[in-house]
Amino acid sequence: MTALPTGPAALDPGDQRRALLERLLATGRGTAAPLDTIPRAPRQGPLPLSFAQQRLWLLENLRPGTAEYVVPIGWRLDGPLDVPALRRALDALLQRHEVLRTRYQECDSVPGQLPLPAGELDFTLVDLGEPDQDLGERRLAELVDAQARTPFDLGGRGPVRAELVRFTDQHHVLLLIFHHIAFDGASAGLLARELDQLYRTFTEGDGRLPAAPAIQYGDFASWQRRPGAEAALAGHLAYWREQLAGAEALELAADRPRPAVFDPAGALHAFTVPAALARSLAEFGRSRGATPFMVLLAAFQLLLARHAGRTDVTVGSPVAGRTRAEVRELIGFF
Repeated sequence: MTALPTGPAALDPGDQRRALLERLLATGRGTAAPLDTIPRAPRQGPLPLSFAQQRLWLLENLRPGTAEYVVPIGWRLDGPLDVPALRRALDALLQRHEVLRTRYQECDSVPGQLPLPAGELDFTLVDLGEPDQDLGERRLAELVDAQARTPFDLGGRGPVRAELVRFTDQHHVLLLIFHHIAFDGASAGLLARELDQLYRTFTEGDGRLPAAPAIQYGDFASWQRRPGAEAALAGHLAYWREQLAGAEALELAADRPRPAVFDPAGALHAFTVPAALARSLAEFGRSRGATPFMVLLAAFQLLLARHAGRTDVTVGSPVAGRTRAEVRELIGFF
């Protein structure tokens, strides 16, 4: 790639990006091959796992019976709630997204996914009937914790279950619990939008469902495993092996040694960045053509480097992985 100018005569960050884009377009004009589309895969038998799913399948089988990859999501629903309409909306989600009604099994020692016919979601209604708000909140926290600690049987029932907690007629909490093999962070926003739309359809509309996605997650997994795909994957792996050559795990000071046996216990530490500092960070990034994420990641790497006593620190971050237009409206693990 041709280097951009630097020094006093350099372009500002916006001009740099435009110039780089123009050069890339100029060098690639007339040479790009049309993108292939993801076709529908036949459903005569189990479909292959995607690369991401295979990773989780392996981890689940290394440590069976754990709840490390259980993903609980909850919403407070204030106001009158039409419970039958909510259940219909949840069942419609299963009908729309095959990955939420899929079993994961081995066939001839090869893991695969077996989509099931649309049916009813595993749904539980818990009526707390608790007038004391503080006591009710404690009981809710216990329910959430119990759900988060309850593993899934991937070879049996589907990778999602629902629990509706009723405080009063005007106050409910909906818990949806997923296994990560069928759900990721980017799926959460899509889920909220579709559930809201479907609930309104069954309470205010004529009950007609929106059009189903053109493809399903199993089609994406089959496309990812298509003949010839491994050659392209080999190039990506070679690139990242070169980029990460020599990377080592950081040895950070801790108040106790790591256990000899793997222990998934951990915690979240939440904190608030003051508004004035957040504005300063955003302005600092804009002045250098960097996003707030890039600025905060650099600060985090500096912190790690200081505590580890090293100047070369490698940090991985999760990405949505939805680089194909066909999969952006799919619930699943990308």
